[in-house]
Amino acid sequence: MTTDPRYYAVTEATWPPASLRTLGPVTLRKGQGGGSRVSAATVSGPVSGAQIAAAEEAMRAMGQDCLFMIRDGETELDAQLEARGYAVKDPVNLWTCPAERLTDIPVPRVTAFCVWEPLAIQREIWEQAGIGPERLAVMQRVRGPKTGLLGRHRDKPAGAGFVAIHDGVAMVHALEILPHQRRAGMGGWMMRQAAYWALEHGASELAVLCTKRNEGANGLYASLGMDCTGQYHYRILKEGD
Repeated sequence: MTTDPRYYAVTEATWPPASLRTLGPVTLRKGQGGGSRVSAATVSGPVSGAQIAAAEEAMRAMGQDCLFMIRDGETELDAQLEARGYAVKDPVNLWTCPAERLTDIPVPRVTAFCVWEPLAIQREIWEQAGIGPERLAVMQRVRGPKTGLLGRHRDKPAGAGFVAIHDGVAMVHALEILPHQRRAGMGGWMMRQAAYWALEHGASELAVLCTKRNEGANGLYASLGMDCTGQYHYRILKEGD
């Protein structure tokens, strides 16, 4: 499996950092507490130990961990960072499919909605899942078409999610189902709602990222007929080790 590089651009556009700057071959991201995706540095081409060290100092100066994203195929960078004491963090799967694949059946009435700006109940659901103001700020930074997802089951709130479009791809982020509303198919209905919204807003493809350890979510996307088409992982420096 070789990851199409355009999906990395889709990820960044639909879940953007607060700012970017380059330091030699390294791109640094200021995440402002929004998580690994918006805080990890990336490298384009060969990089020296001195350049990595300079990037580390810059990340520390921003108050962030020394964290790099290792994209598919970057085996040399992966080995360099491992030799410097970096540990693997959060290997991720990329799931994609034509949006039409998830519009083969209609979403039942009052089961899933698209709402933007987020309602208070969506914010509460995200907060329970550890998605606080810093990640909501990431959503606000998105400049392209975007919406929030709200799921309901048995006339009660069930889940929340976020979708944004870049380059014809609608990427789902922050999909969370309340613990007491799980195993009722809500994740699937919300993904289908995202697919309908995607097609209505000019996107032909649906995508979502999921850590490899999240067996439930990976199983959901596979059961929907999505394809695992890419991957990446992070390397984080354990300071003081």
